[in-house]
Amino acid sequence: MAQKSDGMNYAPQGKAEPVVKPGEFVFAAAHLDHGHIHGMCNGLNEAGAVLKWVYEPDVAKVAAFQKNHPTVKVARSLDEILADPEVQMVAAAAVPSERGPIGCRVMQAGKDYFTDKTPFTTLDQLAQARVVAAQTKRKYMVYYSERLHSESGMHASDLVAGGAIGKVVQVLGLGPHRLSKPSRPAWFFEKAKYGGILCDIGSHQCEQFLHYSGATDATVTNAAVGNFANPDTPELEDFGEASLVGDNGTSNYFRIDWFTPDGLSTWGDGRTMILGTKGYIELRKYLDVGHSAVGDNVVLVDGSGEKLISVAGKVGFRFFGELILDSLNRTEKAMTQTHAFKAAELCLQAQAAAKVISK
Repeated sequence: MAQKSDGMNYAPQGKAEPVVKPGEFVFAAAHLDHGHIHGMCNGLNEAGAVLKWVYEPDVAKVAAFQKNHPTVKVARSLDEILADPEVQMVAAAAVPSERGPIGCRVMQAGKDYFTDKTPFTTLDQLAQARVVAAQTKRKYMVYYSERLHSESGMHASDLVAGGAIGKVVQVLGLGPHRLSKPSRPAWFFEKAKYGGILCDIGSHQCEQFLHYSGATDATVTNAAVGNFANPDTPELEDFGEASLVGDNGTSNYFRIDWFTPDGLSTWGDGRTMILGTKGYIELRKYLDVGHSAVGDNVVLVDGSGEKLISVAGKVGFRFFGELILDSLNRTEKAMTQTHAFKAAELCLQAQAAAKVISK
């Protein structure tokens, strides 16, 4: 399976750290439109979940999925999965514009939903999901992988929570991605289906800002998008940027794009910088460009000096185990529902406010 060079199929693998006994937590996979489903399933499997079912109308995608999950049962419909009382969660990576309605169906069937980002393409979908989640008491969780499936991202959480850089003042996010245009499906270039660049990959950045800053809400102060290099696909936005101010006074700027050059060894030189009153953190997530192809590098500068910390293979991906236990115990340690929805709301608001700056 493609890893470092292909962002659409990037599926991190970690150590098996089960939080449940075999068979104690059963889930299904559905709608394999985005390769992130593989990372989602990896994380749940490594935390002890059992994958029972897969549903996907495209038989070729099912066959490819079965190579990695040979014991999975193939469902004839999503309804067949939803009718199975053993299934506690449905993980899905549908076309983005379909994720909200599918999630509501899953929650109404009494099961938790775990979707790839972006979780919605319209504010109306978000509003409906909020209503259904409140009514059913089911979870609508989101695979914000650029933090949740990043060891450097998780280690930064611990540093910030421990006061390593004092009070957070600003979060700066850079999220370049490789376009890999020939391998992308048709929906990737239809704005109504992918939602726009700030809605799509910008959702990672909004989530990270809320998490690291401690803000519970924010206001979009500036947003812009453009298509600078892809006139043959006019609905694709290949560049986006936004600025936000949190309700606690923190600030955020992020830039996202589809301009990763072919010479880079990974799909994107993703970086996050967190400025605090007593120091700062920089995450060089997927490589340390010019120095090492190994990712998960954490730079910490504080009152005692400069530190470069390699956390690859040392931190793990605790989100998935916490998510399983949250589903079983009806707790919110992995991520609160309020947080998941607020990150989605902010990226949608940024997209709606965006000026088109390319000519």
